[in-house]
Order: sequence, then C-alpha cells, then structure tokens
Amino acid sequence: QVQVVESGGGLVQPGGSLRLSCAASGPIFSISAMGWYRQAPGKQRELVAVITSAGTTNYADSVKGRFTISRDNAKNTVHLQMNSLKPEDTAVYYCNAGAVKICIICRASDYWGQGTQVTVSS
Repeated sequence: QVQVVESGGGLVQPGGSLRLSCAASGPIFSISAMGWYRQAPGKQRELVAVITSAGTTNYADSVKGRFTISRDNAKNTVHLQMNSLKPEDTAVYYCNAGAVKICIICRASDYWGQGTQVTVSS
C-alpha cells in the first residue's frame, strides 16, 4: 500500500519561513509528479506548486518568488521551502503523489497525504 506522509507545518510569524517535507513509501515503481496543495477554511483546495520527475516546476501566482519546490526521485520525497510567509498562506497543506505506478504496466493512481497545518500569525 502506498502511503504519503507530510511533516513540517506549524505556527510562524509573518515574514518567516517554514519547510514542508513529504515522503511517499510502499511498492512504488514510479511517480510522475509530486506537488503541494492547500486548503484554507471556507475555500477550495488549490495548487501551490508541483514538480515532475524531470524537474519541471509550476507555481501558483500567489507564491511565485517566495516558495520553492524540490524533489528527490530516488527517495520519493518532495519539499516545499516557504519564505516571506503571509497570513493569507495560512491553510492545511496537502502533499500529492501523482500518477503513481507500482509496476511498469500497472495502472497509475494518485495518493494524498493527510495534511499539515501552516498558520501565519503574529
């Protein structure tokens, strides 16, 4: 069974930094893309950043220049370095492992972590 586990959330003051980490484990053959999404109270889940196995990245406009996503394909891990945090970044952050295959001919599936809370407040 593939599992996705996030870590690194917490409370930080505006202008501060946090680093989120995510690890996918289990019988994994390949993962196409890994990304971070967030959901604030009363709002829909939105994409924050995503990175492909080739290293191509995409960011939400609201975090460009402040957040950096990185990935270790060998370890099936992805990190999100968040700098210059703002109160509007407050949300539950979810890690997604996209198009995961457990063998070369197997069907691809998406997996989500349980989420980690990030609160930006003074």
